Amino acid sequence: MPGAIYAEGLVKTFGDVKALDGVDLDVPEGTVLGLLGPNGAGKTTTVRVLTTLLRPDSGRAVVAGLDVLKQPNEVRRSIGLSGQFAAVDEYLTGRENLTMVGQLYQMSAKAARQRADELLERFNLSEAADRTAKTYSGGMRRRLDLAAALVVSPPVMFMDEPTTGLDPRNRQALWDVIQELVAGGTTLLLTTQYLEEADRLADDIAVVDHGKVIARGTSDQLKQQTGGERIEVVVQERGRIDEARGILAGHGTTPAEVKVEPHTRKLTVPVSGGAKLLAEVIRDLDADGIEIDDIGLRRPTLDDVFISLTGHAAEQDGTEADESPKEQQQ
Repeated sequence: MPGAIYAEGLVKTFGDVKALDGVDLDVPEGTVLGLLGPNGAGKTTTVRVLTTLLRPDSGRAVVAGLDVLKQPNEVRRSIGLSGQFAAVDEYLTGRENLTMVGQLYQMSAKAARQRADELLERFNLSEAADRTAKTYSGGMRRRLDLAAALVVSPPVMFMDEPTTGLDPRNRQALWDVIQELVAGGTTLLLTTQYLEEADRLADDIAVVDHGKVIARGTSDQLKQQTGGERIEVVVQERGRIDEARGILAGHGTTPAEVKVEPHTRKLTVPVSGGAKLLAEVIRDLDADGIEIDDIGLRRPTLDDVFISLTGHAAEQDGTEADESPKEQQQ
């Protein structure tokens, strides 16, 4: 049986741009999939297809056991969506915005107001509850939009870069909310360019580039693809670089390749052995009288993974290639 979110061979083009080029996904119930990719990779288009906002040119998608193309209305009743930009009514108060969403989902007026008050408290908006949304800061509008997506506690949630524009305190608060939701059984697809966010929240990560899933696995599994641990040494004297290289090569993995940056006097070697091996390297360098300015054991991060897979960092400037021309103009 497919997971709570399932996609097979999704293709979507906008003119000459192929935003999705055969995307496959399978997200088990009660888990978080982090969808990573640079601008234009296809993340937002994937979310729009899975939430019935776009029809794919080909492929199949099932969300909460419902076919996205054949049962779009039923899918919409079973999901929550927080997009990249806050979708709130500027002329309603924060409380009115959330109450309205509850009543649109056929909650009673009393239940909708009660749920609105709970969410306003959770997202630190209680003091601004009776102010119109047009007086809110950008971060406050973002939090109100996220609260609106949670009014009915849907079994499947889609969050498209949810913490963009939030300060560290509110980002942490949202992470706590997400973890509570998933602990309660909610399935979440999360797109993000904050690699720390994916590392913290995602059970599984899919890296998307040019409309394709180019890697999939847990954070630890993806990090292993970059070669594991590395020792980095900065020698004090440029003339001792070759000697230091020989020592590091003897401690590196087989076959060991020592990377040398002459202008910074830094040497890097892939290793396996952790802190114990680091102590041995320090001892051997000292025994040969090679003085160092810095040394450390570095474990790969998701940033390293991303650069290794895509050739560039996660956060890139530029227009989203996975938007239609009309959307790019808005």
